[in-house]
Amino acid sequence: MRKPLAAYTVLDLTNVLAGPFCGHQLAHMGARVIKVETPDGGDLARQLGADAELNARHMGVSFLAQNAGKESIALDLKDAAAKAAFLALVARADVLVENFRPGVMQRLGLGYEHLKRVNPDLVYCAISGFGQDGPNAHAPAYDQIVQGMAGVMALTGTEASGPLRAGYPVADTVGGLTGAFAIAAALAAPRGERGVFIDVSMLESTLATMGWAVSNWLVAGVQARRIGNENMTAAPSGAFRAADTLLNIAANKQEQFEALLRAIGREDLLADPRFTLREARLAHRYELKALIEERLARQPAAHWVAVLIEHGVPAGEVWDLPRVLDSAQVRERGFIERFADVPGVGREVSVASAGYKLDGEAPRVGRPPPRLGEHTARILAEFGIDPAAIGSRGND
Repeated sequence: MRKPLAAYTVLDLTNVLAGPFCGHQLAHMGARVIKVETPDGGDLARQLGADAELNARHMGVSFLAQNAGKESIALDLKDAAAKAAFLALVARADVLVENFRPGVMQRLGLGYEHLKRVNPDLVYCAISGFGQDGPNAHAPAYDQIVQGMAGVMALTGTEASGPLRAGYPVADTVGGLTGAFAIAAALAAPRGERGVFIDVSMLESTLATMGWAVSNWLVAGVQARRIGNENMTAAPSGAFRAADTLLNIAANKQEQFEALLRAIGREDLLADPRFTLREARLAHRYELKALIEERLARQPAAHWVAVLIEHGVPAGEVWDLPRVLDSAQVRERGFIERFADVPGVGREVSVASAGYKLDGEAPRVGRPPPRLGEHTARILAEFGIDPAAIGSRGND
């Protein structure tokens, strides 16, 4: 398998989600990712997740989710000897990623201005809630805080429900993905011209993914409303109830709308002035939805999905995670990577891969999530440092 970043070493000083997700994407592209953790607990995600026993072992499910493919070295960066060892790693690394609150690395004497004197070619990526400057720069920023401030919650839900957060940490994930993209782009520069400080704001990264909503306001002066599962630009387009469960239908084009009515046996609605044109359908979307659901109630969702696709209408069932992960589509593309009998876990661990293929193959990191400090002694020896000199707590 191709590994485009196989020549690069990344120092991952990150915690919980945004930063670790960034490092995980780089690992999928072949980078060597060395996770630098504090000896007294490491990444907080080691203690988070749905399995309390794994949390107690510092191998929590939240940690397992985005740290496969990495090595772990335990260093107390407040200790002079450990800091010297860390600087030796920096001198030979290509990338450093951190998601501390702005100012933390400077207080440790390890800010970008210092590290670039050690390694002028270093690509330094700092991921934070609001960026390195501005009035909110030093405010604490968890995913839900950013979702709320970025306008995601204001757009999610219905007028009756009020603002709702997305069902997964979208701001953290987008921040990490943005960091990985920026790092990969920086590494495309020739050696000697690569050194750069990348300042990733989770708030701005999230806003960047909301282009339509942002531009509707900036350009047209129209503020988006909460309309639940409806599509703001087209009708009928959204979630519809069949006999058993929900299905999504996206009849966004005129020909798709007409095909939908033929598929459900309601061609008569084509002559109804409430539904003839796109703007009319938007104004009467809920009346149209009720008429469509009246016909959908006669058969289960799976039946209608097959019928609609046959008629050229985009449609799909609304699946939960167990259903989609067990689907032939996901299984046959090799999206899940599995590790047998992972140390510190004692059983198989399955994790998500990157969501793309290179030359027909899904990327694999090939290494299970590490125990805290698992590779400390070996990495220090590789860099010519005596582990005993810094009180290494490594496990190898």
